[in-house]
Amino acid sequence: MPRVLLVEDEPAIADTLVYALETECFTVTHALTGAAALAAAARDPHDFAILDIGLPDMTGLDVCRRLRESSAIPVLFLTARDGELDRILGLELGGDDYVTKPFSPREIVARVRAILRRASPANPPGSPALSPAAPIVYQTAGLHHDGSAMRIHCDGTVLDLTAHEYKLLLVLMEKPGRVFTRDQLLEHAWPDPGAVTDRTVDAHIKSIRAKLRITRPGAENMIETRRGLGYSLSTAIECNR
Repeated sequence: MPRVLLVEDEPAIADTLVYALETECFTVTHALTGAAALAAAARDPHDFAILDIGLPDMTGLDVCRRLRESSAIPVLFLTARDGELDRILGLELGGDDYVTKPFSPREIVARVRAILRRASPANPPGSPALSPAAPIVYQTAGLHHDGSAMRIHCDGTVLDLTAHEYKLLLVLMEKPGRVFTRDQLLEHAWPDPGAVTDRTVDAHIKSIRAKLRITRPGAENMIETRRGLGYSLSTAIECNR
C-alpha cells in the first residue's frame, strides 16, 4: 500500500484526511510539526507527502525544501490562504499540486491517486505508453530524453525535474518549434487541469528555465515565450552552445 506522509497541525482536518486515505488503502504517517515530519521521512520511506503550509515550527514550504534535498517524493500543499505568491513559491520548490481550505477529503484522495499514477514508472508522466523493449528517446535542441529512465539530460547532465516539470518539458520536446498554449500544457501535464490556473504553467516554466541555466548558462532561452500565445521549444538554441 502507498505510504503517505501527512503534515497537518489541525486535528480535525488531519483526522478526516487520515480516515479518507486509510479507507482508500493508503498507509498514513501523521505529523503535527515540520520537525516531526522530517524525522518520519528520514526514518521510513514514503511515496507521497501532503504538507500544510502553516505549521507551528516551520512552513510547509520549508519542509518541502528539506525533503527535496534527498528525495523526489511527490508533494501536495494544503493552505488556508489562496495568495498567488504562496502558490508560485510552492510550485517552484517542487510541489506537484496545491489545494486551499476548505476542501473535500475525496478530492485530496483523488489528487493523490492521480499524481501517483502519472509518476508511476509503468506510465511515465506526460509521455506516450512505452514498450519495455523499445523505450522512446527524444533528442532535440541539445536536450536528450531517455524514456526507460524517465530522465531528461541537458549537455549530458541530468536535469533535476519535478514530475510536472518533467511532463511540461517533455511535451515541448516532442514537438520542437510548435507553440503550445497554457491550456494545452495544462491538459498534458495535470490530471485535473481545471483545478489549477494558467499561472501554474508560468511558475513551472520559470523553474525549468532556472534549472537549465544552472546546467548551462543560456540554455534557458531554449524555452521561448510567445506573448499572448504560449510557449515553444526553440531548435535554434542548443544546450551545448
